Amino acid sequence: MTASYRYDVEILHLLVSSGHAYFGRARDGAAEVPTTDAEQADVVSGKGIVGDRFFGKAAHMDAAVTLLAIESLEAMAAELGVAPFDPLLTRRNVVLRGAHLAPLLGEEFALESRGDRVRFRGGRPAHPCAWMDQVLAPGAHAAMRGRGGVRCQPLSDGILYRGPAVLISPVPLDPDKAGHATLLRASRLP
Repeated sequence: MTASYRYDVEILHLLVSSGHAYFGRARDGAAEVPTTDAEQADVVSGKGIVGDRFFGKAAHMDAAVTLLAIESLEAMAAELGVAPFDPLLTRRNVVLRGAHLAPLLGEEFALESRGDRVRFRGGRPAHPCAWMDQVLAPGAHAAMRGRGGVRCQPLSDGILYRGPAVLISPVPLDPDKAGHATLLRASRLP
């Protein structure tokens, strides 16, 4: 990765959960699964976060770790006129402050915390599911479209730690846009 841009960010939360909480009908309620807001998360190249539900799953190799900007949730709560959301309810693995994530789709980038660097490839947008209306607030599903985060493939082994970190990007980012919705358009063939 040839990185030329460095941004100070903060890793606020590291969600590690061995099971899926949101499946089936929302009216039936979320599944009770062990979930940890870890102080650190062990990342394995090509597999994901050790102990997480997507770790080593073939269907999720290119999207095993999900990053989310807390500013997205703050903007959503303000738009919906509700109290701040519990970021863990979104089930995103890494919740960051100060990270403009949309430009990282398709790019190789890194997160560096406490001297440890973990490289990622931004895979695809983390689209919200209808469960967001149930677990966050009515209207959250629509409000989260375009700002649900980025699903990533880990490209190196390492440890992520909660606290100050540096986002190393090959493309310029605008931290002031961390909470803005990004409209993603499908490519059109001629």
